[in-house]
Amino acid sequence: MSREIFGIHGRALELRSQRMGLIAANIANAATPGYKARDIDFTDALARSETGTDPASAAEGALRYRVPVMPALDGNTVELQNEQLAFSENALGYSTTLEFIRGRVDTLKRALRGD
Repeated sequence: MSREIFGIHGRALELRSQRMGLIAANIANAATPGYKARDIDFTDALARSETGTDPASAAEGALRYRVPVMPALDGNTVELQNEQLAFSENALGYSTTLEFIRGRVDTLKRALRGD
Protein backbone atom coordinates (compact mmCIF):
# COMPACT_ATOMS: atom_id res chain seq x y z
CA MET A 1 0.00 0.00 0.00
CA SER A 2 2.79 2.47 0.83
CA ARG A 3 4.15 2.10 -2.71
CA GLU A 4 0.93 3.48 -4.17
CA ILE A 5 0.57 6.29 -1.64
CA PHE A 6 4.17 7.43 -1.34
CA GLY A 7 5.58 6.23 -4.66
CA ILE A 8 9.31 6.59 -4.99
CA HIS A 9 9.62 8.45 -1.70
CA GLY A 10 8.78 5.43 0.45
CA ARG A 11 11.46 3.36 -1.27
CA ALA A 12 13.94 6.24 -1.11
CA LEU A 13 13.40 6.54 2.64
CA GLU A 14 14.06 2.82 3.15
CA LEU A 15 17.20 2.97 1.01
CA ARG A 16 18.51 6.06 2.79
CA SER A 17 17.96 4.33 6.12
CA GLN A 18 19.93 1.28 4.97
CA ARG A 19 22.69 3.52 3.61
CA MET A 20 22.88 5.41 6.90
CA GLY A 21 23.44 2.14 8.77
CA LEU A 22 26.19 1.13 6.38
CA ILE A 23 28.00 4.47 6.65
CA ALA A 24 27.68 4.32 10.45
CA ALA A 25 29.30 0.87 10.37
CA ASN A 26 32.15 2.31 8.32
CA ILE A 27 32.68 5.08 10.87
CA ALA A 28 32.54 2.59 13.75
CA ASN A 29 35.22 0.48 12.07
CA ALA A 30 37.57 3.34 11.19
CA ALA A 31 40.31 1.82 13.36
CA THR A 32 39.70 -1.84 12.49
CA PRO A 33 42.67 -3.27 10.56
CA GLY A 34 41.67 -4.65 7.18
CA TYR A 35 38.14 -3.24 7.27
CA LYS A 36 36.84 -2.38 3.79
CA ALA A 37 34.50 0.61 3.69
CA ARG A 38 31.29 0.01 1.76
CA ASP A 39 28.50 2.20 0.50
CA ILE A 40 25.31 1.93 -1.48
CA ASP A 41 25.15 3.55 -4.89
CA PHE A 42 21.89 5.31 -4.07
CA THR A 43 20.96 6.12 -7.67
CA ASP A 44 21.50 2.51 -8.72
CA ALA A 45 19.58 1.16 -5.72
CA LEU A 46 16.65 3.50 -6.36
CA ALA A 47 16.55 2.49 -10.03
CA ARG A 48 16.58 -1.18 -9.01
CA SER A 49 13.73 -0.60 -6.55
CA GLU A 50 11.63 1.05 -9.27
CA THR A 51 11.62 -2.22 -11.21
CA GLY A 52 9.74 -3.90 -8.36
CA THR A 53 12.76 -5.15 -6.42
CA ASP A 54 12.30 -4.73 -2.69
CA PRO A 55 14.54 -2.01 -1.18
CA ALA A 56 16.70 -4.48 0.78
CA SER A 57 17.55 -6.46 -2.37
CA ALA A 58 17.99 -3.25 -4.36
CA ALA A 59 20.46 -1.97 -1.76
CA GLU A 60 22.35 -5.26 -1.77
CA GLY A 61 22.63 -5.14 -5.56
CA ALA A 62 23.96 -1.58 -5.42
CA LEU A 63 26.52 -2.27 -2.68
CA ARG A 64 30.01 -1.03 -3.55
CA TYR A 65 33.39 -0.95 -1.84
CA ARG A 66 34.87 2.50 -1.45
CA VAL A 67 38.12 3.21 -3.26
CA PRO A 68 40.30 5.16 -0.82
CA VAL A 69 42.35 8.18 -1.84
CA MET A 70 45.02 7.28 0.73
CA PRO A 71 44.70 3.67 1.92
CA ALA A 72 45.99 2.91 5.40
CA LEU A 73 48.97 0.62 5.87
CA ASP A 74 46.80 -1.82 7.85
CA GLY A 75 44.43 -2.31 4.88
CA ASN A 76 41.58 -0.26 6.32
CA THR A 77 39.87 1.80 3.60
CA VAL A 78 37.73 4.03 5.84
CA GLU A 79 38.49 7.71 5.34
CA LEU A 80 36.70 9.34 8.23
CA GLN A 81 36.16 12.76 6.66
CA ASN A 82 34.60 11.19 3.55
CA GLU A 83 32.35 9.00 5.68
CA GLN A 84 31.22 11.96 7.75
CA LEU A 85 30.42 13.92 4.59
CA ALA A 86 28.49 10.98 3.10
CA PHE A 87 26.61 10.54 6.39
CA SER A 88 25.66 14.24 6.49
CA GLU A 89 24.51 14.28 2.86
CA ASN A 90 22.48 11.11 3.37
CA ALA A 91 20.94 12.44 6.60
CA LEU A 92 19.85 15.59 4.76
CA GLY A 93 18.29 13.49 2.00
CA TYR A 94 16.57 11.30 4.59
CA SER A 95 15.16 14.32 6.38
CA THR A 96 13.94 15.90 3.13
CA THR A 97 12.25 12.68 2.01
CA LEU A 98 10.65 12.24 5.43
CA GLU A 99 9.26 15.78 5.31
CA PHE A 100 7.76 15.10 1.90
CA ILE A 101 6.09 11.95 3.22
CA ARG A 102 4.79 13.83 6.26
CA GLY A 103 3.30 16.44 3.95
CA ARG A 104 1.64 13.71 1.90
CA VAL A 105 0.20 12.12 5.06
CA ASP A 106 -1.11 15.51 6.23
CA THR A 107 -2.76 16.04 2.83
CA LEU A 108 -4.40 12.61 3.00
CA LYS A 109 -5.63 13.27 6.56
CA ARG A 110 -7.16 16.60 5.49
CA ALA A 111 -8.84 14.92 2.51
CA LEU A 112 -10.31 12.22 4.76
CA ARG A 113 -11.62 14.83 7.18
CA GLY A 114 -13.06 16.86 4.31
CA ASP A 115 -11.04 20.00 5.05
